[in-house]
Amino acid sequence: MDVDVNFTHSEKGREQSLDVPVSPEQKLSQESPRDSQKPSYRLRYTLSGHTRAISALKFSPDGAILASSGADKVVKLWDANTGEVIRTLEGHKEGISDVAWSSDGDYLASASDDKTIILWDLELGTVTKTLIGHTNFVFCLNYNPSSNLLASGGYDETVRVWDVARGKSLKVLPAHSDPVTANSKFVLASTQDSTIRLWNYHTSRCVKTYVGHTNRTYCIVSCFSTTNGKYVVSGSEDNKIYIWDLQTRKVVQVLEGHRDVVLTVATHPKRNIIASAAMEKDLTIRLWHDDT
Repeated sequence: MDVDVNFTHSEKGREQSLDVPVSPEQKLSQESPRDSQKPSYRLRYTLSGHTRAISALKFSPDGAILASSGADKVVKLWDANTGEVIRTLEGHKEGISDVAWSSDGDYLASASDDKTIILWDLELGTVTKTLIGHTNFVFCLNYNPSSNLLASGGYDETVRVWDVARGKSLKVLPAHSDPVTANSKFVLASTQDSTIRLWNYHTSRCVKTYVGHTNRTYCIVSCFSTTNGKYVVSGSEDNKIYIWDLQTRKVVQVLEGHRDVVLTVATHPKRNIIASAAMEKDLTIRLWHDDT
């Protein structure tokens, strides 16, 4: 079955759905030929261009483009194959916390501390709509699978559901300071006790935990990698990227090179590529490839 994408959350951690085109139960039970092997990621490209801390990384649905956002108020689009910058999108008045791709890859949404969401036409590099309604920083957002709706979460403790075509808010849902919802079977939750938990969303059971990294201060992204096995990937406050085997919960690789806290990571939808980005003392995006 198809797994719906979810948006992710709040102040104390981030969550991501197991966004792959098979049921989560299958993903947890199946074995693949790569499961017994360790990943072997190596640094391929170092991308520079942001002038303040990088907050979010997202590969396009086809994996051709990597979008990044930061406290410098801009979104940058990078060629995922060469590491070259394609375009810089400017329009927000404050830092940007998150970005989200439409399912066809033609549009990008960005969430900002200026309390707005901008919808970008990527072919033209122009603003199509500015969504206004949140009364505090907009922290996270994501499209639904058909991309006719957009969900956003803010520090005003609301979740808003937007009609993308009309640019209007359809629903305002009250939420606590660290709420998240997901439509998938399993959800990864990264929390500030240096633990990542895999939750069965429907039964509210924590089925696995992953430790070894450091996360006590910042909201650090974790995500799944399913292109060369089944792994959990996360940044860390010790400036490293940690990769765990999803099943055994063991750390199978640690990537070093960043000079500051690794706030965000992203995994390529089709290839064995991990993108990572760090805070003010570093300001680079790194692309790690596993060619084995």
